[in-house]
Amino acid sequence: MTSPTQAATAQADNPGPDAESLSKEQTAGSGGQLAGRSPGQLMWLRFKRDRVGVISAFVVIFFFLIAALAPVISWLYGKDPYTLYGQETYELLDEFGFPAGPNGGISSEHWFGIEPDLGRDVFMQLLYGMRTSLYTALPVTILMVATGVLIGLVGGYFGGKVDYWIGRVTDFMMALPSQLTLIAAMPVVVAVFVSPTDETPVYVRASAIIVVLWVLGWMGMARLVRSQALTLREREFVEAAKVSGASPWRIIRKELLPNLVTPILVQATYMLPSTILSVAFLSYVGVGYVEPTPDWGRMFRTAADVYQNDPTYMFFPGVTMVIFVVAFNLLGDSVRDAFDPKSGR
Repeated sequence: MTSPTQAATAQADNPGPDAESLSKEQTAGSGGQLAGRSPGQLMWLRFKRDRVGVISAFVVIFFFLIAALAPVISWLYGKDPYTLYGQETYELLDEFGFPAGPNGGISSEHWFGIEPDLGRDVFMQLLYGMRTSLYTALPVTILMVATGVLIGLVGGYFGGKVDYWIGRVTDFMMALPSQLTLIAAMPVVVAVFVSPTDETPVYVRASAIIVVLWVLGWMGMARLVRSQALTLREREFVEAAKVSGASPWRIIRKELLPNLVTPILVQATYMLPSTILSVAFLSYVGVGYVEPTPDWGRMFRTAADVYQNDPTYMFFPGVTMVIFVVAFNLLGDSVRDAFDPKSGR
């Protein structure tokens, strides 16, 4: 029979893979001294080991950089998204208004071809359309997350009648048919600021899209935060804060909110690509961005009309949007697993 001392000696001589991995992670510097790691450092270490998450993060960052540097790329490329190149050079379009060259008019002058009828550069349309969609979806997502977190924390912590009425308002908003409500609300919001007989400025249309998507999109985050807050408010550290005389808002800020960063961040990574799809949907049905503003949804609407004669025009915006949405969803999964390794198992 092996004694505890002998067993401990054998384990020290032959450490298992878990012990070796733990030793490497806890050893800091060349001195070999043990050092503890914060939850953020542990999350970062787990995230760096996830190849899918790292690749997805690079793809997402690449998209944001491309959108931010669209004017610089336009200057280097020598084209812009508004010039009607097909009208200036008649050889680019045939007698039916479709690109005369093969594959949608792809050439050294126009890398992704040209747009049917008007003859604008597809590459520039795609870059500026990506810029429009991202710059619209980002503030919408921030507003939805902030509103959902605030309402969810208030309802989950206070409970009682406050939670009841907040829950009923949330249920009512979630009961609205989202797509039909978006289509019906957009013209109404625009008409508040601009007469129907006048041309709507781009900033007014962008503001209307942001407001409509914000009002109709915060409920999912609120439900998530409320359910987490209901659990956390019964924990010992919250009870200790109450006994010490902390105010409810201090408890919400200092005790509840820091413990909800993980689900909030993960949910936000899912909300942004969903918001981009909503922005594209509004432009696709004709109540979002209109000519001549470049936009992903407007490009899909044009592609739906010409795909039989020019299928190449749909290829580039379609592939680009699929790559971005898939990369962002994979990034959200990786962030969730990095914060909580047991969540995906």
